[in-house]
Amino acid sequence: MSQKSLRAAIVQQPCTDDRSTNLKMSEEGIRAAAAGGAKLVLLQELHTSLYFCQHESTDLFDLAEAIPGPSTEWLGALARELRLVIVGSLFERRAPGLYHNTAVVLESDGTLAGIYRKMHIPDDPGYYEKFYFTPGDLGFTPIQTSVGKLGVLVCWDQWYPEAARLMALAGADLLLYPTAIGWNPDDPADEQARQRDAWVTIQRSHAVANGLPVLVANRIGFEPDPRGQLAGARFWGHSFAVGPQGEFLAEAGEKPDVLVVDLDLTRSENVRRWWPFLRDRRIDAYGDITRRFRD
Repeated sequence: MSQKSLRAAIVQQPCTDDRSTNLKMSEEGIRAAAAGGAKLVLLQELHTSLYFCQHESTDLFDLAEAIPGPSTEWLGALARELRLVIVGSLFERRAPGLYHNTAVVLESDGTLAGIYRKMHIPDDPGYYEKFYFTPGDLGFTPIQTSVGKLGVLVCWDQWYPEAARLMALAGADLLLYPTAIGWNPDDPADEQARQRDAWVTIQRSHAVANGLPVLVANRIGFEPDPRGQLAGARFWGHSFAVGPQGEFLAEAGEKPDVLVVDLDLTRSENVRRWWPFLRDRRIDAYGDITRRFRD
């Protein structure tokens, strides 16, 4: 089997309350990725702003924008200039009172190849996303691009094996997770370590279970709770790429970084021949998976 390789990049950055500053950092990362030969660039979740979901405020809906809109035009221009595919993450204003957490994919000619609306929406202290985001209604459908079929999922989606599996069953060539996850600074060090290890492990497991490469982009830096009710969030970074057996290909720390990695997409075919999980699935016995719980 001839090798089909893809050079991909992950941009890890902090964010501020100034949109232009955030876009500048993203652009620097994208250009660095292009200089390194990348043909696909993944940005982190909600990279144009602070992670505003630490509290609930109707004023923050003003951060949302239309798709297509200013950010897709800006990303599209970069994609066209640099001849690469860019996956971004935006706060979408779909209609008055209707908003989504939406990933966008810009093709290398600058056109909008497709979008994915985050399906699983958390609601926890410091992560009040249900106040802002309507759950996605586009299902788990990969987006066709010049570099392959991209199974794009967003942050909280990363904990659900069903989401990764459905993307794989729809023919995704790789899975991508733009993310914003961090620690409560008040948690002890051992608890923080368990949380990050769990986060890495679950996403590596999606690679193993589906025989696909996985790219994860997470933000970094401390962002205070604007209302001072909680300790804020310290986003832990550690963006990474793994191959179809969960093997690490690249991993960042907790500083700004651009990871450039070569993906051998033919390994998915070989790994699935060795470990034919899709062949051996008992689809005749999985009916109860659609139930909330088996009482």
